[in-house]
Amino acid sequence: MDRSKMRSTTILGLTHKGKAAMGGDGQVSFGDTIMKHRASKVRKLYNNTILVGCAGAAADALALFERLEEKLESFNGNLRRASVELVKEWRTDRYLRKLEAILAAVDEKGALILSGEGDLIEPDDGIVAIGSGGPFAMAAARAYVDSGSKLGAKTIVEKSLKIAASICVYTNDQILVEEL
Repeated sequence: MDRSKMRSTTILGLTHKGKAAMGGDGQVSFGDTIMKHRASKVRKLYNNTILVGCAGAAADALALFERLEEKLESFNGNLRRASVELVKEWRTDRYLRKLEAILAAVDEKGALILSGEGDLIEPDDGIVAIGSGGPFAMAAARAYVDSGSKLGAKTIVEKSLKIAASICVYTNDQILVEEL
């Protein structure tokens, strides 16, 4: 999967002050055309204890959400263990290897990025961002967190995604955020 082609969304998740939040912009693009403005790109999994967002092809994202949910059920909601098993399967399974997507996941313990290339990354600061506007959203979130802001996780995600939307042409300001 060529990540440079992942230019159709922005997902940001973080853990902050004992809360976890994840949000995404609502824009769905097909080539250079905007097809939808208010898509929901974040899902709650495993009894609403885990937030997952995806950048890439929508059908591939849905398949990965289902696989991650199955792994979470198998490992009693242990996000790290379920993610390790998903990434191993994703990397070795012929069908899954063809999926063009990347996942971000958060729970109240931390945040992860998962890819079919075998990546399973847990950032030190509990902030994950994927998609074309991901670097902008991540930079904004880090600035809020590092400044000692009194803002909560949900507000930091909202504000950071709006900053990304003001910079990235593949990110709109129709922000949807979920919080645990």
